[in-house]
Amino acid sequence: MSNFNATIDRRKSRSYKWDRIEQIFNIEDASDILPMWIADMDFAAPKEVIEAIEERLKHPIFGYSYVCDGCKEAVVNWYERRHQWTILPETILFHHGVVPAIASIIETFTAPNDKVAISTPVYPPFSSVPKNQGRELVFCDLVEVNGSYTYDFAQLEELFKQGVKLYILCNPHNPAGVVWSRAQLEELVALCIKYDVYLLADEIHADVVLPGAKFVPALSVAGSEQAKIISCIAPTKTFNLAGIQAAMMVVPNEDLRKQLEENAAAHGKMDLNAFASAAVQAAYTYGDTWLDELIDYLSVNMDYVSKELNALDGISVAKPEGTYLMWIDYRGTGLSEKEMMQRLLTIGKLALEPGTKYSEAGRGFLRMNVACPFSVVEDGVARFKKALATN
Repeated sequence: MSNFNATIDRRKSRSYKWDRIEQIFNIEDASDILPMWIADMDFAAPKEVIEAIEERLKHPIFGYSYVCDGCKEAVVNWYERRHQWTILPETILFHHGVVPAIASIIETFTAPNDKVAISTPVYPPFSSVPKNQGRELVFCDLVEVNGSYTYDFAQLEELFKQGVKLYILCNPHNPAGVVWSRAQLEELVALCIKYDVYLLADEIHADVVLPGAKFVPALSVAGSEQAKIISCIAPTKTFNLAGIQAAMMVVPNEDLRKQLEENAAAHGKMDLNAFASAAVQAAYTYGDTWLDELIDYLSVNMDYVSKELNALDGISVAKPEGTYLMWIDYRGTGLSEKEMMQRLLTIGKLALEPGTKYSEAGRGFLRMNVACPFSVVEDGVARFKKALATN
């Protein structure tokens, strides 16, 4: 049984979450700040993953390595077992992370000044990566009602009519926590086929889905075989392995796969490093029980945060369907984003992410990461209340 209640000191471990607060939030001293912002967990990885890395470390030579068939088999078996999604091993391309994979996909299938569409509020690299590659970014805001989000497919179709080359899907959605339904995905795929739009599906949070919701892979819906879909998956969010740097692109279309392989060759990209391969194989082979316990634990954390924060004047938060991130609506307080962040950091001593980081559509919201021991969640909620209690 995993001990998710254990508190592990991450300061001075080169942790971006804990050791870069001063720089990210522009404050002089963050020693008393509780970070609940960036999306990594404060939980130890599954012991089988740690043991696999330790076992590889016993061999004293760290030369060039490759991803073995056993690693691919573990990926295939995991997605069949957890999501009833059949992935052929030859359709898997490895990368060093989902964001680098997104960059490779955009570079491969679009040209400078091509239109790339996203639905906001959404994960910031969906904006920054296309912009940095000289693509034209176009937006189709999600429709929000009382903290619940859905698509406006009529608006999205109008956007596609204007010559969009590629659309980036986030499922489960970060930061809104929506797990898109099969019907919604089928409608999206149909639009991509109709207007010949590449569909880049970021499915990194696929495994972290709360009871009552069901993740549906974009490549499993009706019509997907006619669409130009590349799905990005990874064990990094699931098992807290972001620093290991490992991801996969699933590309059933042979022509698309060949183009991505050519792009990788042009950049001299090689396979995963020896430790990443060991971690991926172990996580997907032995991680079921750990993940099931994690989801139960996260659900309790989320119920607590929802109950406590919804009792506050002007605050509204819905329990997400997926991810371990909570999207807090503070528009009812009348506070500006600057005022809210100032209160949180200086009074509550709490670091959350401001909604506008996820585009202007996120104004009036905050993102809170609750993948931490319950005692830390209690502390975070207390700090949040303190920040709002002071006039």
